[in-house]
Amino acid sequence: MGIKMTIYENLINKKDKLAIIGLGYVGLPLAVSFAEKVEVIGFDINQRKIEQYRQGMDETKEVGNSRIKLSSIEFADDEKQLQEVKFFIVAVPTPVKSDKTPELSPVKGACEIVGRHLQKGSVVVFESTVYPGVTEDVCIPILEQVSGLICGQDFGVGYSPERINPGDPVHRVHNIVKIVSGINKEILEEIAKVYELVVKEGVYRASSIKVAEAAKLAENAQRDINIAFMNELAVVFERMGICTYEVVQAMNTKWNALGFTPGLVGGHCIGVDPYYFIYKASKMNYHSPLISAGRKINNDMGRFIADITVKQMIQAGKRIKGSRVCILGVTFKENCPDIRNTRVLDIIARLREFEIQTVIVDPEANEEELEMEYGIKLVPLDEVKEVDCVIVAVAHEAFQRLEVEAYDSLFKNDTSEEKVFIDVKSIMDREEMKKNGYSYWSL
Repeated sequence: MGIKMTIYENLINKKDKLAIIGLGYVGLPLAVSFAEKVEVIGFDINQRKIEQYRQGMDETKEVGNSRIKLSSIEFADDEKQLQEVKFFIVAVPTPVKSDKTPELSPVKGACEIVGRHLQKGSVVVFESTVYPGVTEDVCIPILEQVSGLICGQDFGVGYSPERINPGDPVHRVHNIVKIVSGINKEILEEIAKVYELVVKEGVYRASSIKVAEAAKLAENAQRDINIAFMNELAVVFERMGICTYEVVQAMNTKWNALGFTPGLVGGHCIGVDPYYFIYKASKMNYHSPLISAGRKINNDMGRFIADITVKQMIQAGKRIKGSRVCILGVTFKENCPDIRNTRVLDIIARLREFEIQTVIVDPEANEEELEMEYGIKLVPLDEVKEVDCVIVAVAHEAFQRLEVEAYDSLFKNDTSEEKVFIDVKSIMDREEMKKNGYSYWSL
């Protein structure tokens, strides 16, 4: 850059401020961590969310209400408050459109907001998942156009893919190795020093921004493909009359088994990021057969589980039309309130095609958001009665703690009928369930 960078020193000496743009499952924990070291402005265009944070309420459940209340973060929904900022971290979502192509409008909008408040000597780091080239080909031109400044001369840009795992109490901001990259070596070192303030596990300096962007896509596409492999096994083993869970237990005794299990694949990372790779590959005239196939297999699992449910109910002598099925869990993963891209909706939609009534229970999900986004009303577990079947779709701890007797109370009080139990994540003991009169199936 044409000017000497001193942002790191100014941040730790409280002369400059750091801003996190986008305060969701990624941005909020990052903001709280940085606020313990430097002055932080947490910015989000969602006024309701900002007001909740100001009141000390953490709807993401990623950091907890007490840490929010104690944090020195200056929560903002007015971009004028960004005028004091010299180090920006953009952590807005990058979903896909209905045609599975990248939806870059949130990150473009963030670039415009940052661009309006960019000063000489500033640094902008993007954490939002994108395909290789977006930071340099899409984001930088917007920043330059809006600010009137020149990247590499007046301000610096970097990319550091987010690796926070929602609902995971073990892998947090401080103990996950952070990939960092920069537009040049000087910016890279400045970014690395700033992240090293909060990432105790250390940072990995990628050789370029494109490498850092690609690493994120590769990480999640790898997981997606491995889970798809397990899901394909589950579909075939079902036809063979073999329990996949028992196969996995046996397979995992080998030293180099990878430990993946079949299941629903949703959320904002594994269920989305491979499409960014597929899109970019198509622009390079390459159809990605393996990653595309993995996406199709995983997207079909909700329908598969619903069809298995109907099959099990028929075999148990149940009347399908008008029957009641209780679905436990609607978030995209266990012990997490995040409902984005949850594939449990596929189970619900398929069961409704058979005119089956669904009763949805989830102690973790945000009830207001769920009803607003998907029109689904939650029912408390203690109000569920007289159902024909239970599907444990998400392995929340609250469900894992339940004894067989607790599940018994959900069913019709008819000893002549089998209780159908669909255990997607195998949280219950097969033999115990069968001993207690259940028609039990697990993925």
